[in-house]
Amino acid sequence: MSLSAALADDTKRTAVIDDCVALVDSEVQKKTGLGGMLIKAGYKAVKGIKPGFIRKVVEGLFDRWAAKLDPIWDEAVASGTPPPQFFETERSRVAEALLAVTDERSENADSKLVRKTYKKLRPTAKNHVEQAVPGLAALLGKHAI
Repeated sequence: MSLSAALADDTKRTAVIDDCVALVDSEVQKKTGLGGMLIKAGYKAVKGIKPGFIRKVVEGLFDRWAAKLDPIWDEAVASGTPPPQFFETERSRVAEALLAVTDERSENADSKLVRKTYKKLRPTAKNHVEQAVPGLAALLGKHAI
């Protein structure tokens, strides 16, 4: 079963979105140093646009993210490797799949602040997304397997 199909149930979808928002918050809080300060400041600015903004973004991108991850998930299943383990091995591909969606979304964002903040953070985004893949893999495994 594809990842998209496994997460199609409304109850699962809500739980995955809740966990994704918590994962984003957790990953941002883990950041250290000057880069971490910039990420935290950018995240705070984006969250300040309006309450629930991050959740709204995750909800809005969820189906496209799942669709982009489907081929990687299917490849894991076909190889007999548990998808969470496969995702960790294929961190770079998973990160690129997720970022392809957010790149497109940020280009079309209504908020100039969102576009500007994303553009500043994008050069280092892949590394940060790759660091979050184990958490993402675990939460997808929890809900989709």
